[in-house]
Amino acid sequence: MLNIYVSEEYKQIGTRSIYRVKESEEIVPDSWIDLYSPTEAEIERVEKELGIPQEFLRYPLDEEERPRIDFDDDSGQVLVIIDTPYTKRENDITRYETAPLGIILADKHIVTVSLRRTSILDQFIENRIRDLYIPFRTRFTIQILYAVAKDYLRLLRFIDKTLEVAENELAKSISNNDLYKLLALAKSLIYFTSSLKSNEGVLEKLMRGRTVKLYDEDEDLLEDVVIEYKQAHEMATIYANIVNGTLDVYSSIIDNNLNSIMKVLAAATICLTIPDLIGSFFGQNCPMPWDTGFADNPVPFIILTSAAVISLVASIIIMKKKKML
Repeated sequence: MLNIYVSEEYKQIGTRSIYRVKESEEIVPDSWIDLYSPTEAEIERVEKELGIPQEFLRYPLDEEERPRIDFDDDSGQVLVIIDTPYTKRENDITRYETAPLGIILADKHIVTVSLRRTSILDQFIENRIRDLYIPFRTRFTIQILYAVAKDYLRLLRFIDKTLEVAENELAKSISNNDLYKLLALAKSLIYFTSSLKSNEGVLEKLMRGRTVKLYDEDEDLLEDVVIEYKQAHEMATIYANIVNGTLDVYSSIIDNNLNSIMKVLAAATICLTIPDLIGSFFGQNCPMPWDTGFADNPVPFIILTSAAVISLVASIIIMKKKKML
């Protein structure tokens, strides 16, 4: 899908102009071209009309592409690739993953490229970002980075709440579904931690100002973005440690419960084995109450039965003293 947007003056407040984003039918100077899941025809159109290197348009479409900054010496265009978060629902489990987003700074245009629709850009399209002016391409890029950082923080708060709910459910009863949720959170936090670390590397390169020229206002905004990413990275690391620690604790609890059950079963087996050994003598020509000669010789039956009961009680007492029952 290919969408084109331009900034138009919305109103004037004193000497300050307020702009809003408006969709356009044609690619004009100072426009924003948003490409997500593009067709070959759309890629060729942007490449031809803007003179953008084809690899710049295809790199962000690779799910395994890592965040980085690339500079084309021939055209002077800059490609910034960052990882953006998104949610994916599988059965009853919500997974949090990341996908690359490419931002291409051309001479008079800015192009965003992604494999899937990036919800973060909706707030730009819907004019929910302050001081957005598309011709200021460097500031626009930093504003996108800032919005991505905010989205990481938002999803990390959701993960924190999900973790609390899962812990409360596991405190009541340990179920496989709750454990699967914790495993999904642990995997998601690994993705987040890795992506945030890579995004910080991109920000550090931008801070040097060698690839993309920064103005004073841009530097101040970029410093705020760096702070947001560091906060998100720290939160992701803390939550990852909490999830891993929680999984280790519940693994120990499950092992302990299993050991307790096996201990009780072993003790019960021991307690029942002794009377069983004694009771086996009933088959050694011992008169039973229903036999005709029982009344003449009941002593063997009484002795064996008493010995079985006494041994059972004694073994139970001994097992309880050893805390095996």
